[in-house]
Amino acid sequence: MPVAKVLYASITGNNEDIADLIAETFEENDITTEIEDAAMIELSDLEDADFCVMCPYTYSGGSLPDEGLDLYEDLEDADLSGKIFGVAGSGDTFYGDDFCAAVLKFDAAFEKAGATRGATPVKINLAPDEPDDLQALQQFTESLIKTFNER
Repeated sequence: MPVAKVLYASITGNNEDIADLIAETFEENDITTEIEDAAMIELSDLEDADFCVMCPYTYSGGSLPDEGLDLYEDLEDADLSGKIFGVAGSGDTFYGDDFCAAVLKFDAAFEKAGATRGATPVKINLAPDEPDDLQALQQFTESLIKTFNER
């Protein structure tokens, strides 16, 4: 059975909610899913994963979350070839061009590490509580699964 690791960095709980919604769709498709706080994992924890999903928030000025810095830096020298990845996270449109910048930074880092992008990154304004957000996250996860099944 495929394994998905869904990682999140969250202060307000918004990205933990995003991770839970993604995990729900994985589980509905019979994919073993582990949700982890990004601050609590090592890169080696991703070795047995078929799917690597990151749910970061973006701090003011487009900064990465402190909880995800170690993982982000470890991705620099990682080899995640053979893994499917996706990034979905929250931000605040108040920050303009920096809205969800961490989502794009993690997306680029996973790609550089050799993983295969399974879905277009998803950017959520604040909390995932709008019908469009829920639909986007479901489609995101379904795209990850489709990419995995087609490889």
